[in-house]
Amino acid sequence: MQQIVFLDSDTLDAGVRLHRPDFPHHWLSYPTTTPDQVVPRLREASIAIINKVRIGKAELAALPGLRLIALAATGSDNLDLEACRAANVAVCNIRNYSGPSVPEHAMALMLALSRNLFAWRQSLLEGRWQQSGQFCFFDHPIMDLHGKRLGIIGKGTLGQALGERALGIGMEVRYAQSQIGGEAAGDRLPLDELLASSDVISLHCPLTPYTRHLIGERELALMKPTALLINVGRGGLVDEQALLEALGNGRLGGAGFDVASQEPPPPDHPLMRALQYPNFILTPHVAWASEESMQRLADQLIDNINAFAAGRRQHRLV
Repeated sequence: MQQIVFLDSDTLDAGVRLHRPDFPHHWLSYPTTTPDQVVPRLREASIAIINKVRIGKAELAALPGLRLIALAATGSDNLDLEACRAANVAVCNIRNYSGPSVPEHAMALMLALSRNLFAWRQSLLEGRWQQSGQFCFFDHPIMDLHGKRLGIIGKGTLGQALGERALGIGMEVRYAQSQIGGEAAGDRLPLDELLASSDVISLHCPLTPYTRHLIGERELALMKPTALLINVGRGGLVDEQALLEALGNGRLGGAGFDVASQEPPPPDHPLMRALQYPNFILTPHVAWASEESMQRLADQLIDNINAFAAGRRQHRLV
């Protein structure tokens, strides 16, 4: 009988219905797992379910009975995929489950920043409306997104879904030209040109050694001083200290992030320090977490495990 162990079940909301696989198995679930608990908890397991727990070469060497790692997420940067391949451990991930949720979150960040909603709310809390003596006041700039250019870095499912939504409100949409052999297209621009010409930049690419700090001090300097930067991808895509400095120096119109290079970020993290600015919004990696998306994730997770047990290759990374 297969033993299935979920090492970090608290990464899914308690309201999600996680159906059990349809083959004989023994199921163990842990809310969280520390690095030193990985091997002891998986010692008898043939299938491991993880979301953010890290498993590398050393752990795999100590787990000869492990046959599948089922990711409860799309990203795999917490796994050593080459070590999995060498150890003959299959890996599958979740795909296309948050199609509506992530683009809608990116749009929400864009709209909140372009309309300066947080600055207006703070002014109201401080009594500014009453002090103004008028039916309205003009303390904070408001930018229409209609007619503005949205530059999207990453033309996968989520990037294209955001592009479709942006077109629907009258934005002009362009994508970054691939730097690793992709063909040029009419809606693509070289990265530097995209950064310099866009009113909003939104990141939807995976975190790889190539894309780490894709947006740094140099790239931020290329952007318009009124531009908005949206990151619902991975925290490491942006040099967060450089972002903090750009916001502090008024060299960026605003930024909306749902991810950080360290999660949760400590109090002195650059993104936590950036919360002092009304033109910066940080949400706790929840762009994916609509009720509908989480249920799609849970259903696909079990379907991936069922497919593996039946000998079918489904959503395999390894």
